Amino acid sequence: MLQLVHSSTNFTDQSALIAFKSKLSSDPNETFLASNWSTTRNFCNWIGVSCSRRRQRVTSLDLSYMGLKGTISPHIGNLSFLVALRLYNNSFFGSLPHEISRLHRLRILNLMYNNLEGSIPKDLGMLSKLRMMNLRDNDLTGAIPLSLSNMSSIGVLNFGHNSLTGAFPSFILNISSLTNLALTENQISGTLPMDLCSRCPKLQELFLSGNSLTGPLPSQLNSCREVILLSLSHNKFDGSVPKGFWNLEKLEALTLGGNNLIGNIPPTISNLSRLLTFGIESNNIEGRIPSTIWHLPNLNSLYLGDNHLTGPIPHSIFNSSSLQDIDLGYNSFFGNLPLDGEFFCPNLLYLYLGVNKIGGRIPSYLSNCSKLLQVDFHSNLFSGPIPKTLGNLKYLQRLFLCDNQLTGKAEDQGPSFLSFLSNCRYLERLSICENPLGITLPDSIGNFSISLRYILAFRNQINGPIPTAIGSLKVLGSIVECPSWKFFFKDADNLCYGTVESISKLYYRNIPSIIGTFESLRYLDLSKNLFQGEIPQSLGDLKGLDELDLSYNNLSGTIPKSLEALPFLKYLNLSFNKLSGEIPSGGHFINFTAKSFSGNPALCGNQTVGIRPCPSPSPQRSRVKQILLKHILPVIAAIIILIALVYMWSRRGRGGSFMQVPSLFNAMPTMDQRLITYRELCQGTNYFCESNLLGCGGFGSVYKGILSEGTVVAVKVLNLQLAGAFKSFDAECKVLRTIRHRNLVKVISTCSNPEFRALVLQYLSNGNLDRWLYSHNYCLNLLQRVNIMLDVASALDYLHCGISESIVHCDLKPANILLDEDMVAHVGDFGIAKILIQKDGTQTRTLGTIGYMAPEYGLEGKVSTKADVYSYGIILLEMITRKKPIDDVFAGDLTLRQWISASLSKSERLMEVVDDGLLRMEGGREIIFLQDILSSILKLGLRCSEEVPNERIDAKDVLVKLNKIKLRLL
Repeated sequence: MLQLVHSSTNFTDQSALIAFKSKLSSDPNETFLASNWSTTRNFCNWIGVSCSRRRQRVTSLDLSYMGLKGTISPHIGNLSFLVALRLYNNSFFGSLPHEISRLHRLRILNLMYNNLEGSIPKDLGMLSKLRMMNLRDNDLTGAIPLSLSNMSSIGVLNFGHNSLTGAFPSFILNISSLTNLALTENQISGTLPMDLCSRCPKLQELFLSGNSLTGPLPSQLNSCREVILLSLSHNKFDGSVPKGFWNLEKLEALTLGGNNLIGNIPPTISNLSRLLTFGIESNNIEGRIPSTIWHLPNLNSLYLGDNHLTGPIPHSIFNSSSLQDIDLGYNSFFGNLPLDGEFFCPNLLYLYLGVNKIGGRIPSYLSNCSKLLQVDFHSNLFSGPIPKTLGNLKYLQRLFLCDNQLTGKAEDQGPSFLSFLSNCRYLERLSICENPLGITLPDSIGNFSISLRYILAFRNQINGPIPTAIGSLKVLGSIVECPSWKFFFKDADNLCYGTVESISKLYYRNIPSIIGTFESLRYLDLSKNLFQGEIPQSLGDLKGLDELDLSYNNLSGTIPKSLEALPFLKYLNLSFNKLSGEIPSGGHFINFTAKSFSGNPALCGNQTVGIRPCPSPSPQRSRVKQILLKHILPVIAAIIILIALVYMWSRRGRGGSFMQVPSLFNAMPTMDQRLITYRELCQGTNYFCESNLLGCGGFGSVYKGILSEGTVVAVKVLNLQLAGAFKSFDAECKVLRTIRHRNLVKVISTCSNPEFRALVLQYLSNGNLDRWLYSHNYCLNLLQRVNIMLDVASALDYLHCGISESIVHCDLKPANILLDEDMVAHVGDFGIAKILIQKDGTQTRTLGTIGYMAPEYGLEGKVSTKADVYSYGIILLEMITRKKPIDDVFAGDLTLRQWISASLSKSERLMEVVDDGLLRMEGGREIIFLQDILSSILKLGLRCSEEVPNERIDAKDVLVKLNKIKLRLL
């Protein structure tokens, strides 16, 4: 056990600080402590250290947001004059040293946002002068120790977002000075004491959401006269809300959602005159909304959804200057919304009325709510046309009108049906399914191709031809893959669940080949029509197809062999056509029975039960085949081998060295030392033909090439126009060729002359991450995304810390993250910035990509490893949301980070920013578990992409946190 030194000299403090520093890692990013915390200068002038003037003893240690990692040294207990210890927003791990309890003068202890683990030390109860203890967002476990009740001066206790267990610590309520208690998102169980407030009269904030608390709510809560924030949501409370709740006159936020509460909302809610947020969603509340609730002058968020409320929707909700968020969905409200009146709701952002019994027309005055982002009226009784005034909602992102009685009369809509919504340039999701619209889709639907990503429009009595503009929507998607578009429509009685599926009485004689361009189509049902001609080969391009039904048509010809290549095809129905020839036997065709092909008498198939077998080859043809295999082919093979040997011997005789044909395993290593000429690169890339072009970027162009011995490579031809480029090209490239890491693209060789510079790189067959995120043929599941980002973090950690001289990438983005055949990620372009960089560590020409560049790099040209971490954080956010940082949605001051931060503030909005395709792929997981995983990843992305460099964590810490997330995911 550590023996603490008791001394009246300040030498003790200096020794304690040096011991503290010794427990930190030696990461290059933390050299500011190595240089600043020097014994050659007074330790009171060290960064983060404050001393008393008279005694020169340490009174405050504030190293928050420093990116530190390591353990907290027990020697910190020797800082006997310490009043404030702030180490939050770092990466400290290990247990919390109980020696902190020796700091008898300590008043502030803030260690939140670290990786501390283990239990809360019992000795902390000895800190009798402590006013604030904040340990939130760590990995602490076990029960809250009883000894903490001895901290008679404590005002703020925050243990939220850990893994604490045990019963609610009612003993803490004996601390009469307590004003703030937060135990959010732990595993606390048991009941709340009924006399909670009488024992804790100064209580102002109580955060207990996200636990397993049971029983009734405290009946004597009206004695909490000072309470301002009360969060009890997502527990297992039952019974009715005690009357005392409605007398808390200072209350500003009351959240009770996600429990088992019953009863009504009383008119006395008007007593809560300061209320800003009221949430009682997902309970069993019934009755009507009291009119007095609309008299609350400051109310901006009202969450009443998923209850048993009834009655008409109060008109007052459309005439409030304070309301921003209204959720009344999943109740039993009825009646019509008012159509007349000067209603004005200037600050309303979210309006949810879905799954009720509300009828009448959708009021046109909704356009007065000019800031509306989301409108959800689905599963109601709304009738009449969709008002064109909705097109005035220029910020509208989501509009859900499914399952109503809306019509699309010609006199109201005409050929421009829904075209007014093209004014909503941020509209992402449009849901109008299951309405008797009875309309023809116009060509103007092509105007939605920029922003709209989700159209749900089945069972709408759509008729007429497929509009030609559909062909311009090249990114139509499906419901399982990860498309930019998900476009569904069908006519009344046909099965239609996917993209361009079944529209009865199609005005096409043949199946249009354009359907082959909808690469992410999952279900295609064109059955019971009048199609004729052959099945187009282009259907083999629908790589995401799960089900294909072309039955009951007049199709002829053979079944295309291209359908064998469909990797996900599970259901096939080609019955009752006029098809002929042999049924393909490859791919998933081995799983299909005669039922898939019946009613086509000219079809044959040797492996399909119930279909006549194809004729066997004649005996004569069979004998010829045997002779060919037994005698002729071996002779031909021998001749080819002999010619090859003669050729290689002749090369050796001319003085050339005998070169073995490289195998799959030794091809790459043999390339490391040999020179590759410009002529060889020209021949291998077909003289840098455009057909060999893999991509273009700020540094140059990349071509696929095949070297003389057959090795497939990627050739990056660098842009010679870059200012100051290539002064040390050969020297730098020699260093790059020695760098080896599993997650870096291998630099095989180089080629240079006065007018040409190229890197010869490892070729990776699965392309780049950008292609996998935004292509409509592929989708990555959550584990694949986490593995890829672990690979990238490992590569960054190696570049920053694993070599003698750090390499800063400067242009990390999805296009520079390449994937091999096993979906292992490799970071490319990692050395090019080093070739171009100036010696003073700044860049006169910005090499990064807009959206991924760190602020200090884009504005000042400052190059550091922290800039790479910023880019990494943006990619991490992009991986979960499938939104580029320069997406059109992020207009004005809104950024990807701000959009995600806002969603994380309310758990019910988290899933609104997550990639729809990812949610569908992970649909089998428990929603709370999935929310927790996704929230952890997004929070990590935000921490990596902080505006201030020193507030960002480093790649090594990212590896630790992501590995923890991966273990939870597994």
